Amino acid sequence: MKTIFSGIQPSGTLTLGNYLGAMKHFVDLQEDNHCYFCIVDEHAITVPQDRLKLRENIKSLAALYVASGIDPEKSTLFIQSEVSAHTQLGWMLQCVSYIGELERMTQFKDKSKGSAEAVSSGLLTYPPLMAADILLYKTDIVPVGEDQKQHLELTRNLAQRFNNKYNDIFTVPEVRIPKVGARIMSLQDPTRKMSKSDENQKSYISMLDDGKRIEKKIKSAVTDSEGIVKYDKENKAGISNLLNIYSSCTGESVEELERKYEGKGYGEFKQDVADAVKSVLLPIKERYDELIDSEELDLVLDNGADRANREAEKMLRKAKKAMGLGRVRKKK
Repeated sequence: MKTIFSGIQPSGTLTLGNYLGAMKHFVDLQEDNHCYFCIVDEHAITVPQDRLKLRENIKSLAALYVASGIDPEKSTLFIQSEVSAHTQLGWMLQCVSYIGELERMTQFKDKSKGSAEAVSSGLLTYPPLMAADILLYKTDIVPVGEDQKQHLELTRNLAQRFNNKYNDIFTVPEVRIPKVGARIMSLQDPTRKMSKSDENQKSYISMLDDGKRIEKKIKSAVTDSEGIVKYDKENKAGISNLLNIYSSCTGESVEELERKYEGKGYGEFKQDVADAVKSVLLPIKERYDELIDSEELDLVLDNGADRANREAEKMLRKAKKAMGLGRVRKKK
């Protein structure tokens, strides 16, 4: 049985892209693996947050995990800031990181461009905290999107560097990028990834959108004037994106869908895409509404934090001993 770790920032309601690219796969992974699912709220504060909204987002994300099918009996679901070992090991890994490699991180370069003085130092140094999140649990596999691959390579480098310099205690994790549904694109600009931070709300489908809103957004999705349902990422980006969404929601292959809609127009196709999305998201929303203000959700998070703390503290003690921190207590 492999150990899997994944963390998502509580920075707003997740999109259909987040579900198809990540959370849907988590449900399958928990059947044959030991999974840790972490709400990485300490990563979220690398940019300014409203404290009340942040707490609301943390709870909402936890409810979405459970509503999507994460079983707290099979997986450990917890909030990062409730396990103090994360920030402690994060600092220790900062001390084996190099400024140059942190400055080369694409996300830091993009977000700090032209405004270095106003950028939080946390944006520069959060990759070692991300590495700590993963390494605390002897993680074998980290399922991530393409945009996080660079950070995972840094995690592997830091684990190997620590093991070589101090003691061989960290498992060097494998990066796993889902092949299907890993990159769902914007409905309004299919050359860009679907994102909850997009100012145009028509560009993404929230996991908590109702049926009417889902239909409206799918029907207004950008396509082309050709009228042929065919996968062609370069010349028919909009239709290709909708085909990916449809395929990921139903399990039908893109080739099967192309044959199914041969000679049919975009109107019927878009309606069926909307129905496929609703069949996936609406049951999740119903379960979410049951959970969001329930004692059940708090109990899940309390138990998850207890389990995560027990495991994380074991690894933290090993790392401190390897670096020479603290005292060696004599056994009585």
